[in-house]
Amino acid sequence: MADSISTKSMSKSKLLEVKLASLLEVTKAINSNAKTPELLKIYESVLRRQLNVGKLVLYANDGGWKSVLQFGMEAAFTADEIERYLLPLKDITLMDSAPSGEFVPIQQALKQNNVEVVIPVFHKDLPLAYALVGDIDEEQLGIGASVKHLNFIQTLTNILVVAIENKRLAKEGIRQAEMKKELEVASQMQHMLFPSSLPNDTQLEMDALYIAHQQIGGDYYDFVRINEQEVAICIADVSGKGVSAALLMSNFQANMRILLNRSGSLAELVVELNDKVNDTAKGERFITLFVAKYNMVTKIFTYVNAGHNPPLVLSPDGSISMLKIGCTGLGMLDDLRKVKEGVVMTEPGTVILCYTDGVVEQENENGEEFGVKRMKDILHNKGPKSKIKDINNFIIESVKEYKGAKAYVDDIALLTCRIF
Repeated sequence: MADSISTKSMSKSKLLEVKLASLLEVTKAINSNAKTPELLKIYESVLRRQLNVGKLVLYANDGGWKSVLQFGMEAAFTADEIERYLLPLKDITLMDSAPSGEFVPIQQALKQNNVEVVIPVFHKDLPLAYALVGDIDEEQLGIGASVKHLNFIQTLTNILVVAIENKRLAKEGIRQAEMKKELEVASQMQHMLFPSSLPNDTQLEMDALYIAHQQIGGDYYDFVRINEQEVAICIADVSGKGVSAALLMSNFQANMRILLNRSGSLAELVVELNDKVNDTAKGERFITLFVAKYNMVTKIFTYVNAGHNPPLVLSPDGSISMLKIGCTGLGMLDDLRKVKEGVVMTEPGTVILCYTDGVVEQENENGEEFGVKRMKDILHNKGPKSKIKDINNFIIESVKEYKGAKAYVDDIALLTCRIF
């Protein structure tokens, strides 16, 4: 009897030593910033060699559920099955316990895969990992039929998974910081593509505003002096958002600047630009464009609207018209056969308001769009007497107030001019 008690006492002592030594080894590895594969190797060694666990699969959530360690049995569960069978389990679950209710099919599915114990790892309400354990040699450590060491496996698993998660978050933080820096540089470069100054003299008064939906975007406006008599303006919008849209737009801007002086007419310019967009975008994106030339001597305003939101024209008599003549968007068709040019005879005081769809398609909290009518009302009320810059600012403030807590749906660009 005494010998039996002594043996049992020694087994408990050995178990405690194993646990302490294992925790120390894992902690040292974490403190020395060991890589994830090394941490998993130590974890596996402790389970297999010290606790004699014969089967284990460790599923971790790293942008999606996947097996990060397995031995003794296959990682048989798909991501969908993990969602279905494991997520309902919040605590250590023994498959031999009496199943009931909704857990019956869960336990049946797990037992079919030779799983004896499920050990979940949570951070608050967020599941980080699930350890599926089987073939535990409980007699090896002298604790009979009990499963007391499962709590230790849970503790060890928690320590390991949290360490791996912290590494992932640290890497993600570095990646996000690098991406943020790259986006800041890209944003600065994109703003360099916009004209550094716009005319404000006895012939033209112009102003532009740009708000990117993300840090960089795919809207673009420009002003180019062609010669002493002619100037050109344009506003464009790439389908989609973000970096890829910005890259396509920067390429488009370069082609626009080169071809503007080389093409004989706006129709020829748009046909050439369509070819360039097709070569670059490969049919995956398209660009809507409004481009115009204004002769400051003849007062003739010639334009092509290639699928863009029609600019609004406020005449001195208070009437508002829309500039719709042109063709389809660039990159939608391989060949633009018919490109029509619109012609407007301007009078002193004429205001032309160009914009992208991010303005009129902005929704409020009820899902209703800002719309063209509000743009017309603002232009009608503010256009005759307000400075062009004030008109643009009023539009932006009106959009902000209209959207309320709703996020911006797209990039926003405004290019407005008054002809004297």
